[in-house]
Amino acid sequence: MAISERLLRYAESRKNLTGCVGGLAGVGVTLTGAAGPLWPLVVAGLYGAGALIAPPDRPAAPAFPDPAEQLDALRADLATLREYLAEVELPPAAHGRLTELDTLLGALLEPGWVSDPGHLRVLGRAVRQDVPEAVDAFVRSRWWTRAVPGKEPPERHLERQLAALHGEAEAIAGALHEAEARRQETHTRYLEDRGR
Repeated sequence: MAISERLLRYAESRKNLTGCVGGLAGVGVTLTGAAGPLWPLVVAGLYGAGALIAPPDRPAAPAFPDPAEQLDALRADLATLREYLAEVELPPAAHGRLTELDTLLGALLEPGWVSDPGHLRVLGRAVRQDVPEAVDAFVRSRWWTRAVPGKEPPERHLERQLAALHGEAEAIAGALHEAEARRQETHTRYLEDRGR
């Protein structure tokens, strides 16, 4: 199976097609009578020369999803995360932190804002991994804290984790704000310089 695929790929390759053109030129030379009794060597030689001078086939570049497709998938994952969070009972302080984080993540994932792959990676990690892990660890720890009292309350860890995630999201929002402010200043300078 693998050999027949390799043969089929070679049959469709640039090297083979260029070699075939050279071989056809050799048949043309033979028909004119210039090759004489050495016509098989002329045809094979021109085929080989054509196959050697042809550029090699390049594999196709991988098609990765563009940022818009990544954002669509991330928004769908955020909706799934929201459904999960709606079922979890959280203390008021952590619930408030989570609401702030959710609002900021939702705003950042609106179309047209985030296109930087690094920012998309941070937001994807927050939505797909960090927030669910923090909430799940809180729910599990809360049960054990009730069974074995005297340990640090899991609410504090959850609030610290949500604050750290909110800080990451705020840094992205700040970078986007700064980029838009620079863009606005540049456009203002352009318009003022154009008017002179």
